[in-house]
Amino acid sequence: MPDASPLLRFDSLSVAFDGVTVVDNLSLAVRRGETLALVGESGSGKSVSALGAMSLLPPNARVEGGRFLGDTDLARLRPREWQGLRGGRVGFIFQEPMTSLNPLHTVAKQIAETLRLHQGLSGRDARERSRELLGQVKLPRPDELLDAWPHQLSGGQRQRVMIAMAIANDPELLIADEPTTALDVTVQQDILALLAELRDRHGMGMLFITHDLNLVRRHADRVCVLYNGRAQETGRVADVFQTPQSSYTRTLLDAEPRGRPAPVPAGSPLLQTRGLAVSYARPRRLLAKRPPAFEALCPLDLSVAPGETLGIVGESGSGKTTLAHALLRLTESRGEIDFSGERIDRLSGAALRRRRRRFQVVFQDPYGSLSPRLPVSEIVSEGLKFHYPELDTAEVERRVVDTLRVVGLPEDCAARYPHEFSGGQRQRIAVARAIILEPELLVLDEPTSALDRTVQKQLVELLRELQRLRGISYLFISHDLAVVRAMAHRVMVLKDGEVVEQGDCRAVLEEPRTDYTRRLVTAAGLSFQNSRFSGTD
Repeated sequence: MPDASPLLRFDSLSVAFDGVTVVDNLSLAVRRGETLALVGESGSGKSVSALGAMSLLPPNARVEGGRFLGDTDLARLRPREWQGLRGGRVGFIFQEPMTSLNPLHTVAKQIAETLRLHQGLSGRDARERSRELLGQVKLPRPDELLDAWPHQLSGGQRQRVMIAMAIANDPELLIADEPTTALDVTVQQDILALLAELRDRHGMGMLFITHDLNLVRRHADRVCVLYNGRAQETGRVADVFQTPQSSYTRTLLDAEPRGRPAPVPAGSPLLQTRGLAVSYARPRRLLAKRPPAFEALCPLDLSVAPGETLGIVGESGSGKTTLAHALLRLTESRGEIDFSGERIDRLSGAALRRRRRRFQVVFQDPYGSLSPRLPVSEIVSEGLKFHYPELDTAEVERRVVDTLRVVGLPEDCAARYPHEFSGGQRQRIAVARAIILEPELLVLDEPTSALDRTVQKQLVELLRELQRLRGISYLFISHDLAVVRAMAHRVMVLKDGEVVEQGDCRAVLEEPRTDYTRRLVTAAGLSFQNSRFSGTD
């Protein structure tokens, strides 16, 4: 049971940047042994409030109001005292472990650094403690992982290393800022179950910052809903979710993507593969026999009809993105790839480049895939200028404006740069860049993984409308089964590069035949024979 006395307390906390208020009079309390979820859309002030309370914002930020950790008045701490508190009494798990971990240091060195700063451990003692921490977060082969570099770990492993660093000094409070974003549903469940176990074992309080209401429903005790920096309501999760008092909370709860795509028109397959496979050679040790190749994608057959969406689901390492890259001829593969009656696996050079306008891709991270040095007009028109050099400037500008309008962006955004947009707007720019070429096939690689539910719903509706108007076929790769359920006609489930199940989307998700698919469905919070799956809403 959580301790009744508050561990972390905000009294009318406000945060402003250069005079612009982004968090306004926020009051909340986190008790020992409980998880308080702080939820809201991007820009609502979730992360800023936590960072502001811990004095981790840049110099142009002004933080006002009361903020306390137990009996400690955080507003009165001196810099040296902050150094002892952050990483000591308060542990942090940040949203993106790949950018939070130092790529130049091994796992052992990064965990040892916090042990040296707060406990004075070094050498063998620090390594032994680091090994114990990796065991606590249930990472296999800790001796091997201690000497690994961040890029050699999977997303789930990197997140567990971040958790090990956060709990290394037995903190009283754990601040978890979107700790499961972009992780597979099964890994999400493992991470959150681990955090709950650690919370109960150490008696910590946890501030869980997220936009995923399904995770809040299953893993938090209380919830505080933020909108534009203001608290809309706070209470027990069951009370807030069952009888929300705020219209904004009701909007969030209603934002799960629903409905079904339009029926597929009859016709010959647009895309077909036969025996498509991808393997990678393993390195050979000196004087040793070369080991067998790693089969990233075992031979598989698939087909996608015009106007159809094929969902590809599975955990990290299952071969989803490898399959997409093979179909797009971005990685070497074996087998046949037939696109609109033509064997594109036999094409190369200029012949392949000419066909690329007919199949385009939208990547998972729009910020990483959009050039920060180019305005939106240049980003969206780049492919158009390459494939249609005969178009004059006026025609290019007209098509850019028309395409931005189609994806729901205003005309005046053409002169702005990617950093000036929200995540959902950047994803719309990525979609505009792809559809301006009027492709027949669009590969969508985790396009909604880092988006809020409300933005996800908008993007799903946009993609379904584009499919209805233009007859585009989609290869939709995602670990979010709720989104797949709303987007896909058929679904293919991959595990370790092999197809374990495929068929009609509704049939597979409501009546999975394999244990692996049932585990995915359960981890996603969907139930078998799901009564909420409706083609009318």
